[in-house]
Amino acid sequence: MLRALYDRTMAFAAHRNASWALAGVSFAESSFFPIPPDILLIPMVLAKRAKAWFYASICTIASVAGGLAGWVIGAFLFEAVAEPILQVYGYAHEFEDFAERYNEYGAWIVFFAGLTPFPYKVITIASGATGLSLPVFIIASLLSRGLRFFAVSALLWWLGPPIRDFIERWLGLLFTLFVIALFGGFVAIRYLL
Repeated sequence: MLRALYDRTMAFAAHRNASWALAGVSFAESSFFPIPPDILLIPMVLAKRAKAWFYASICTIASVAGGLAGWVIGAFLFEAVAEPILQVYGYAHEFEDFAERYNEYGAWIVFFAGLTPFPYKVITIASGATGLSLPVFIIASLLSRGLRFFAVSALLWWLGPPIRDFIERWLGLLFTLFVIALFGGFVAIRYLL
């Protein structure tokens, strides 16, 4: 089953509309979708290495745009949805303390979260909810997401066919590690925030 999914993804990666799908997944992942764009970026670069920088640019721009949508969700829906719940449970004051600490280190939080498997959407929404400066958020997001996607694309471009062979040979193990990293990010949210 995993091999069939991989083969279909590789076939789709060469499709003429793959860039739009990559942009859509990158945008959605930054604001509400749980699957990172690497799931499409990697096969797309492997399928068309000459477009590696183009694909990295798509991921970066769409991810930051999705991050802005997440920031807006946090800024404008927090008051209507989350704040009343915090007040009922008596945590409104604690959130104010959290927001103050978050904004003190906000640029670094956004930067490091943008590089890791930590679910970036949590950071984008938290940034809006805590009122993190929008220019700080945008700059930190551009730097971190750009670094992440260009690094992945550069490695795939540089290593080329041998890395494709490696991925195909160790597909099951790599998928398992990916799932562990993805769920590890959600576990980190639960116990760190």
